[in-house]
Parts: sequence; structure tokens; C-alpha cells
Amino acid sequence: MTVLIAEDMDILRQDIRETLEKTGEITVVAEAASGKAALEEYLLHRPDIVLMDIEMESKTAGIEAAEKILEKDSGARIIYLTSHDSDEIIVSALATGARDYVVKGCGDDVLISHIKSVMDGSCNLDSRVQAVLMGEYSRVKKQEKGLLYFVENLSRLTPVERELITLLIKGYRIREIADKRNVEIVTVKSQIRTLLQKVGLSRTKELVKIIEELGLSYLFT
Repeated sequence: MTVLIAEDMDILRQDIRETLEKTGEITVVAEAASGKAALEEYLLHRPDIVLMDIEMESKTAGIEAAEKILEKDSGARIIYLTSHDSDEIIVSALATGARDYVVKGCGDDVLISHIKSVMDGSCNLDSRVQAVLMGEYSRVKKQEKGLLYFVENLSRLTPVERELITLLIKGYRIREIADKRNVEIVTVKSQIRTLLQKVGLSRTKELVKIIEELGLSYLFT
């Protein structure tokens, strides 16, 4: 196996090189101390595996480099080897299409195992990373379900409720809506409460924001 090590600390690059090459199965064909250099070295050597640090010349240099490498070669096998283990960074990093995420200090045998798994085409994500990804998957699915519920209920609105949304999108306040429709303020408040319950929201601002973000404002013109 051939490997490119992208790591901005010289001493760590040397340590990783020694760890890999003492196996007798891995050859380090190039090293890079920045995300920019990682892209250049990858295109020059086309290694089997890229070990990519995240924070180099910038806090997300490794993630940006991985994106550029994968744009050039969608089959590139990238493993993040980093000290960052926050949920946000893990999700952002693996969203690039990288194959694995290993936190520094994991132990030589663990790192070698991850490299071999990626080379074999199997997944060997550790339990911490798996938990983060499953949490993100659940969050996205829940959000999708919520949006579907929201859109489905828009189709069930009464003419009065649709008119209320139209006025809310235009920025009308409750008193202005009451005046325009010639009804009592308490009536408008009651109708808005029912409307919000239908779409599963608690505030009119949320309702307007979601409609605008989904590009559905035209339905209420």
C-alpha cells in the first residue's frame, strides 16, 4: 500500500511514517505540511491512502484539501487522522466523502487496522464516530419527517388560514390583520393558534421563515 501523510508537524509526520513503514506492507510515497501541498502531492503520486490532518495552515485546511482531492478523483481513499473529535467537525469532515476518521493517539495497531479496512473497502469507524453519525442521521430524518408533516398540512388549510399566512408573510401584525379583516383581535389570535397547531409550530415567525426557506411563498400570493 502507498500512503500520503498530510500533517503540519514534522515530528508527527516522522512518527507516523515510522509506524507505517515498520509493518513492511506500507510505503509512504509523499508527505505534506499543508492542505495545498496535500492536493499537489496527491495528484503527483496518486497514493492508495491519504492520512489527512484537519488543522494545518487553517483550522479546516484538511477538510478543504479532501474536498479538492475528491473533486479530482472521486475514488480517493482519505482517512482523517486528527486531534479534533467534536461532533460538528466529525460530521463536516466525513461529509466530504472521506472513508474514515481516526483520532490521534489511538495506538499504532488501531491506525494500521483502519488503513487496512479502508484499503479492503470495509468500514471500521470507531464507536464514537459511529455514534456521532447515527445521531446526525436521526436528526436529519426527524427534520425531513417534520418538513413533510408541515408541507402536507399546508394543503389542508382553510381559506381563512391561507389568508392569514398571506398577511403574515407580508409582515402584518395581529392588530393590522384584525382591522383588515374587520374582526376582533381575539378572533385572529384564536385562528392563528389553530393554524400553528395544524402545522406543528409555536410561533408565526417560524411559520413564515419555513415557508420562505422552502420557496413556498408563491402559494400564498
